[in-house]
This record gives sequence, C-alpha cells and structure tokens, in this order.
Amino acid sequence: MKPLLVTWMILRDGNRVLLGHKKRGFGAGYLNGIGGKVDAGETIEEAAVRETTEEIGVKVTEFENVATIIFDDLFYKGTRRQTIMHCYIGTKWKGELLETEEIKPEWFDVDKIPYDKMWIDDKYWLPQVIAGKKVEGRFKFTDDYKLISQQVNVLPD
Repeated sequence: MKPLLVTWMILRDGNRVLLGHKKRGFGAGYLNGIGGKVDAGETIEEAAVRETTEEIGVKVTEFENVATIIFDDLFYKGTRRQTIMHCYIGTKWKGELLETEEIKPEWFDVDKIPYDKMWIDDKYWLPQVIAGKKVEGRFKFTDDYKLISQQVNVLPD
C-alpha cells in the first residue's frame, strides 16, 4: 500500500504562530497545524495551500517546507499504513481567518504553545521548527496512539 501523504501548515506572524483546534474527524480534540490529505493529481504544496484555504479561509502565498515527519504503520480509519506529513511555515497569506466546521484557528506566542493539547510527537519536533530549524522525524504509535518510538534529526543549514 502506498504511503498516505498529508500536509501541515503553520502560519507565523513574528513571535506568534497560528494553530487549529480540530473539531471533527481524525485528531478531533487536538491542537494541530492546518492541513490534510494530498489529493490525486495535486502536488504536496498545492494540497497545503488548498487545505489551509478550506480549513481557515486564507490562501497562503509564501511558505517554506520545514519538516518531513514519517509515521510508521499509523492506524487510520481501520487500516495501518505509513503516513508522511510535510510541514510548512507560511509567512504571507491573503484573506480573513475564519472558523469552519473542522477547525477553530487560534494564535499562540511561540513560547506559550500548549504542547499538552497536541499529539505527543509534536513536542519532539515542533520546538525545533519554531526555532528556525528544519527537521526529519519518524514516529511509531500503538493502535490507541501511545508513542512507541521517536527519532528526530535536525537538518544542516
């Protein structure tokens, strides 16, 4: 089975980052980046922009790939499969933020990100990204999303 490709966009405005409270679907109840699955026929970057527009109403016009995170054998919708998440930091966008049925966006100071309200893997790699580093990570969870293993590598500048 081919890996599932997903995107994760974090908007950044100075010392603030925008994350989203997931209201339904996979990850409901967690604070996340904005994103979702890459559709057939679109690039990962196109998916990142589309998902951000669909979920919070803004179209990101400048962004940078800052992390690739691999989830080995992630249990998703009744199936175990490798999931590859491409994370971006968006620094320019058009439009007005809005809350949708799926996401409630919220700004956080970079030193006050509530990691305890996020997936457990985020605390291992996201601080590096927020500090301006690029990372690659690999995580494995049990079927009920307890962390089994983690590895994060900061990439050279």
